[in-house]
Amino acid sequence: MTAALAIEGLSSGYGASLVVRDLSLEVAPGEIVALLGKNGMGKTTLLRTVMGYLRPRAGRVAVFGQDVADLPVHGRSGLGVAYVPQEQALFADLPVRDNLRLGLAADRGLAAALGRVGLLFPVLAERLGQKSGTLSGGEQKMLLLARALMSAPRLLLIDEVTEGLQPSIVDRIAALLASEARDQGRAVLLVEQHVGFALRVADRYAVLKGGELVAAGRTDDANAAADVAAHLQL
Repeated sequence: MTAALAIEGLSSGYGASLVVRDLSLEVAPGEIVALLGKNGMGKTTLLRTVMGYLRPRAGRVAVFGQDVADLPVHGRSGLGVAYVPQEQALFADLPVRDNLRLGLAADRGLAAALGRVGLLFPVLAERLGQKSGTLSGGEQKMLLLARALMSAPRLLLIDEVTEGLQPSIVDRIAALLASEARDQGRAVLLVEQHVGFALRVADRYAVLKGGELVAAGRTDDANAAADVAAHLQL
C-alpha cells in the first residue's frame, strides 16, 4: 500500500537554525500517527515543512507516492492535504460559514460540504451566520478542524487541537478523528502534548526530541505510555 505520507531523511528549520534533523516517518491511509514532544522540539516545524510553508534543507516528502518538493501549499492541498494549525488562524470578523468556505478551492460542492461538516459539528451548523471571533475557544478549535474537513482531505496534519479544551470536547474530537480514519480512510499526523489523548486516538506514536525521533511504537503496546513518559520525563 502506498503511504499517505512518506518522510525520508528530512531536515528543516529557519534561517541558520536547523530544527528538524534527518527525520523519517510514514503514515498509512486510514492511520493516525501521534507525534509527541515538548515545546520547541520541532513538531510544528515538521508540519509546516510537509505543508510547504518551509522548504526542507535535505530529504524527501511524498504524498501518496508523489514527491512534493516543487509543489506550493495550494498544490499540496490539491493532492488532498489539509492543515489544522495550532494558532487560531480564523478570520474573526467573518461568519462561521465564510470561514468554512475557505476550506474549499471553489464554491462548487459548498452546500454538500457544509451539510457534511454540519453533521460532524452540529453547534457550528447552528451558528453559520455568527462571527467566528465570538465563538468560545473550544468552538473555534472545532471550526479550524471543520474547515480542514470541508474538502474531504485524504491526509490531515493537526497541530495541538486539544490545547485548552474541556474534557468533553476532547472526547468528541477523539471520537471524530477515530471515525474519520476508520470509516473515511483519512490519514492523520497528529501533533500533541496531551499524551493520554494521543495514545487513546492514535494507532502509532513517535517522540520528537531536539528535532530527532527518539522513540516510536504502537499505542496498543503494553509499555507505550511508559516509553513516552521516559522520553518526555513526565
